[in-house]
Formats: sequence, C-alpha cells, structure tokens
Amino acid sequence: MLCVGKLGGLGARAAVLLPGRAGLGGFGAGLRARGVSTSWSPVGAAFNAKPQGRRLDLFGERGGLFGVPELSAPEGFRVAQEQALRKTDVLVARACATPPGPQTVLIFDELSDTLCKVADLADFVKIAHPEPAFREAAEEACRSIGTMVEKLNTNVELYQSLQKLLADEKLMDSLDPETRRVAELFMFDFEISGIHLDKEKRKRAVDLNVKILDLSSTFLMGANLPNKIEKHLLPEHIRQNFTLTGDHVMIDGLHAEAPDDLVREAAYKVFLYPNAGQLRCLEELLSSRDLLAKLVGYSTYAHRALQGTIAKTPETVMEFLEKLSDKLLERTTKDFEMIRGMKMKLNPHNSELMPWDPAYYSGVIRAERYNIEPSLYCPFFSLGACMEGLNILFSRLLGISFHVEQPAKGEVWCEDVRKLAVVHESEGLLGYIYCDFFQRADKPHQDCHFTIRGGRLKEDGDYQLPVVVLMLNLPHSSRNSPTLLTPGMMENLFHEMGHAMHSMLGRTRYQHVTGTRCPTDFAEVPSILMEYFANDYRVVNQFARHYQTGQVCFRSALPSTTS
Repeated sequence: MLCVGKLGGLGARAAVLLPGRAGLGGFGAGLRARGVSTSWSPVGAAFNAKPQGRRLDLFGERGGLFGVPELSAPEGFRVAQEQALRKTDVLVARACATPPGPQTVLIFDELSDTLCKVADLADFVKIAHPEPAFREAAEEACRSIGTMVEKLNTNVELYQSLQKLLADEKLMDSLDPETRRVAELFMFDFEISGIHLDKEKRKRAVDLNVKILDLSSTFLMGANLPNKIEKHLLPEHIRQNFTLTGDHVMIDGLHAEAPDDLVREAAYKVFLYPNAGQLRCLEELLSSRDLLAKLVGYSTYAHRALQGTIAKTPETVMEFLEKLSDKLLERTTKDFEMIRGMKMKLNPHNSELMPWDPAYYSGVIRAERYNIEPSLYCPFFSLGACMEGLNILFSRLLGISFHVEQPAKGEVWCEDVRKLAVVHESEGLLGYIYCDFFQRADKPHQDCHFTIRGGRLKEDGDYQLPVVVLMLNLPHSSRNSPTLLTPGMMENLFHEMGHAMHSMLGRTRYQHVTGTRCPTDFAEVPSILMEYFANDYRVVNQFARHYQTGQVCFRSALPSTTS
C-alpha cells in the first residue's frame, strides 16, 4: 500500500514546511580576500565562498530542521511521529468508510504522504546529522513509522476498500490514467506484502519486513564506517595520507587517485578488510529476504524486488548483463592492456596490475592523451564554476534557474549546507534543493540523493513543493582556493543533480509517483543523461574557467572519466 518500506538507494522521502525565501545573505563575503574571481554569478559565488556561519543570537528562537517546528530538538521526532500516527488512524477510518471512487485514491495518497513526511525525513537525519542525539531519535522514528507501514500493508479492511474500486470495471474506466495507475500501484504494494496470506502468515510477513528494515539500516551504516589499523603496521612514509588517531590510522575510503601504489594498496586492503559483524548482518539480511519472498509467493527475493520495474524479472537482468558483457569484452580487454602497459611504463619493477590500480592509471592515461595534468585543469572546475554550469544548462534547456537562499536558524544541520530555490521562468518556484556537499566526521562516504518531501496536489488546490537533499563528499576549500573538482567529482555532481531535477520536474497529482518515486531502474535515466552533459566539451566550455583569473577554458574536448 505504501512506499516507506523501500527506503535507501536514491535516498529518502518526506515532507516539511519551509520558511519564506531569503536573500543571498553572507555567502558572498570573503571572496576577494581568498583570491577568487568576483565575476561569478550569485550561484557560482555562493559555492566558491567559505560559509561565514550565523552570528550568535542569544535571544532568537531556533527553528526546526527543514523548517519543521517540532524538529528544533531531537525530542521533536517523537512528537512528529505521534502526530503522524494519529492522523494515520483517522485516514484509515476514512478510507474504509468512503465508497469506492477517485476519493479512495486521494485518501490513500494522503495516508502515504503523512507517513512519508516523518519516515523519510528521519531516514536522512539518522544518516547525515552530526549530532548523535538527532541520529538516534530519527532512527527510532524510522522504526516506529516503518512498523506501522508494514502493518497497513497487510490490513485486510484497508485492502478491501481499494479492492472494491479496482473490481468495478466501469468505475475504473471512468478514472483518469494517472489515478488509475496509482490505484494499481497501491494494490501492488498490498500484494507483494502478503495480503493474500492467512492471519498468522501476515503477521510473520510484517515481522520479517520490519526485521529487514533494521538489518538493511545496520548494514548500510556499517558499510560507511572507516576501518582502523595500528599505525606501526603501515610504513611511516605513507601514514600522513590517512587520519591519525593516537596509535591508530583511520582509513575511510579507497584513495583510488593517490599516485603512490602503496597508499592505494593499504587503503584497499584495510578499508575493505572483512568485518565479521557486517558479514553476519548481511547473511541474516539475505536469509530474511529469502524467507519473506518465499512466504509471499516468489521463488526468490530478486523476483519480488524486480516486480514492477522495467526489467521485470531476474532472467531479463541476467540476459542483459550477459549480452552487455559479450559486447564489451573486446573493448575492456583493450582497456585492460592499455592500463597494464601504463603501469609497466611507470613502475617496471612492480608492473603486475592489481585491483587498486585501474582508477589511478586510467587517470594517468587520460592526462597523457589530452596532454594536460589534473593539477592544471582542476582550477577551471571549481565547485562554483560547476554549479554555475548546471544553472546555465538548466536555464537553456528548461527555463529553470537556481536562487541561493539563506536558511533560517536551525533549518540546516551543518553551517556549510547551501539551500537552493529552483525557479521556472513562467511557473515560478518548483521546489528546494539542500546541498550537503562537504566532508565531515561521521558523514557517510557516498554520494546520494534524498527526497525529503515529494510533490503532490493538495485538496485545497495548492501544490506541495518537493524538497530534496544532495549529499556529496567533496573536500573543503583551502585558505587559498575554493573546492576544485576532478572529472570524477564533477560527473558525480551532475549525476546527483539529475536525480534532484527529476524530483523538481515530476509534478504529479499524487506523491506516490512523484519524481524519483518510480521504478528504480528508470530513476537512473535522468542521472545518466546528466553524465553525458558533464563529458561534452560543448557544455563544459560554457562554464569552465579559472577560479582566480576568470580565464575561460578554451578546449576542444574534456578528459572523460572513462578511457
């Protein structure tokens, strides 16, 4: 019935109330002192400036995260979830009492939206908030709302209220295509949750779903944690490449672009070292998924997960992958030999190609092919320049522009989060994007998109504007320069912005199908399209310019992130 149980992947879904729009505020300050060109647009300037922080306000009231008043403190999550659960009871009663018709679908969608407003916001906060108390409160809210969702997905009376609508062919034919499709999708969620089972098995399905949510959360959080090793086990000359904490070295990623082979090898072996707790969690997760799939009538969990996607079945996926592998074999073999040849050329005494080598030597080959070093072209790709490029691209293609806004006190979880209003030249404000782009302690080392609130047409005729977060892990600006992006970083930025714009532009009547709330394989289409723009010199030449001098990057091609 509801989609809250499908959290993860692209990110979360939820809704908030937002304050009115503000001006640029303090983002533009300090540019000249850091030797940064002052010719940027407001968007470029905001992302090339260091955040100034807010002046200490001893008497002002602190607003809540994303403008939700209750979330000014961790305890607010309990208030928000209790409000959502009370409203859920009212909507369930309405759905069961309402005669079948289009109003049935509207009630179901409002019910879904009510729960998503809390669960999806909490799903983001439990991952990204720097304060443990907020993360713990958000995790409890996720568990509480997730449990309710699974119970509703096996609520027979609620199911029957929708079934009456779908069983009436004349009534279904009278519905518009969007309403009819949303009704079918709600029914699909009931079916894959085991609504057809007897009471005892339905309870078992609910318990398994809740267990899977908990295990998935635990595993994903564990996958992002750094690994540590006693520092005496690493050669002294490479320790400075990692974070030192007392007698240990913390390794939080693969360092795939490090020029020192030993640094990459150490990072690969330590960061990916098997973790017994993670393995137990994964095995229990896979076992629980298999049990759930078989309980509700599928031969494997893959068959259940792919139901309703473009691919439809695991067999289709495997056929596609095998054909793709065959088609790419000759090209990948050629690339492999090229990479191996480069390593042999640069490191003849240790020329065997290892798993930690391809990313680095691919970059070396690109630099040689285009006769330019990354250190020479990165100054043309400051974060501000790339954001300005996205603004230019969307303006020319879609008539859409970004406007930087100053968040209210307490609205964001870290002072370096930027807030963008997305505005269409004729339709006006489309939604908001919060840009959480920079590295910080305990932040997951992954680039992703979270839908914090989905768009929908409300009963009063107003449109509920979508709100999303883009989360990247870019280095902070230095004293002398803004954040400079490698081609890989820029491609990731464009990819994630594809998800964000999908959410902004998917202005549907129902939040159940808005933006990225679509088959997961289709959700990647706009993002992959954006990668092509990031690698097209005709696009890049519109914005690539030196962060200090403003010099335009006149080039006939951009080094691709693939060989």
